[in-house]
Amino acid sequence: MADQSTHAAATAQSDKDYWSANVRIILISLVVWALVSFGFGILLRPMLSGISVGGTDLGFWFAQQGSILVFLLLIFNYAWRMNKLDAQYGVEEE
Repeated sequence: MADQSTHAAATAQSDKDYWSANVRIILISLVVWALVSFGFGILLRPMLSGISVGGTDLGFWFAQQGSILVFLLLIFNYAWRMNKLDAQYGVEEE
């Protein structure tokens, strides 16, 4: 009976660690998203207007195309990191 309670406690701690790591990945992704979309695309746009990228200023580029590319990278990064995390905790899909 003591083995079951020890195993249950270890499983509960493992679940807590898994979700803590998952939330950390999500929060980092949200910070990058906010920095790119709001920071570079809106707040810092006047500072970036002197830098030319593809015939337009860098602030406009971040607001239009750059943010979309960063969002795609965030999606692929999240999927890759979660696959690694799932494998680490033994909950990967087949």
